[in-house]
Amino acid sequence: MHDPPTPEKILQTGMAFWASKTLLSAVEIGVFTELAHGPASLGPLSQRIGLHSRSARDFLDALVALGFLKREDGCYRNTPEADLFLDRNKLSYVGGILEMANHRLYPFWGQLTEALRTGQPQNECKTGGTGLFETLYADPGRLEEFLSAMTGVSHASNSMIAQVFPWKNYQTFVDIGTAQGDLAAQIALANPHLRGQGFDLPEVAPVFQQHAERLGIADRLTFVSGDFFKHDLPKADVVLMGHILHDWDLPTKKMLIRKAFEAIPAGGALIVYETIIDDDRSQNAFGLLMSLNMLIETPGGFDYTGADCKAWMKDAGFSAMQVQQLAGPDSMVIGIK
Repeated sequence: MHDPPTPEKILQTGMAFWASKTLLSAVEIGVFTELAHGPASLGPLSQRIGLHSRSARDFLDALVALGFLKREDGCYRNTPEADLFLDRNKLSYVGGILEMANHRLYPFWGQLTEALRTGQPQNECKTGGTGLFETLYADPGRLEEFLSAMTGVSHASNSMIAQVFPWKNYQTFVDIGTAQGDLAAQIALANPHLRGQGFDLPEVAPVFQQHAERLGIADRLTFVSGDFFKHDLPKADVVLMGHILHDWDLPTKKMLIRKAFEAIPAGGALIVYETIIDDDRSQNAFGLLMSLNMLIETPGGFDYTGADCKAWMKDAGFSAMQVQQLAGPDSMVIGIK
């Protein structure tokens, strides 16, 4: 006999914003960065991170119950995962995307129902402001937070691409919409024979160059300023687009793929990666939710399946397309010219 249905999953999902906002606030306050210095008891920890006496115990114990902190002998400490990924002082920090989620996405997602009914963005555009990228690139602080967020959420997949793609067959590459440049950096670090370029708007240049210099690979990575709506893509053996295509509507997606085809020689490759939705559209929940995020943040962006991307590549002239799983919900689609 089958177990009778229960409302547990419904209630957990429906009230999941409680747990989400608790974690986002913990990242914002710096709980995990503070505890990276060592365990601390309730009073001293509350004072250092600025918690009110009414909230402190429930907040920290909630983080224990959620699995982000441990409590032993009255002292709180990070779990191994929190210590590795939520300490701002570690290169493995992924909290950048959570900081952006807290500051930008959490308020906008409160308007999801309106977005579903109107098909319109719910960010700054809704009140007559500029769009997502204009807003981010106009404010150096927001831009740096965004670029750091992209590095944090992409680092594991960046490292896999650097390892699993047959780079020995190529000499040059260009990363389109490079952001902080972590994809380009990981490829260069793992493949000393390669020379690469990062292509993005000029505001990104200092952050890209600083990242390359910090990793000791500035001699093999070059930043190229440009706008892929106005300019051709730089020539290279391999063109990469990570978390780029989903920002745009279908004609723009196809335009960018055509530009990539024109930028590479015969035998060259295009690598597109992001949270590719499974072809049945029933398994990669994160990819489907990311597509709803594009609904909220952009006028026409959406995520897509591997089959969709392969069809667009074929239309542009690519052949031998394949989809390969990366870290977490990410996959890459490879097309050969």
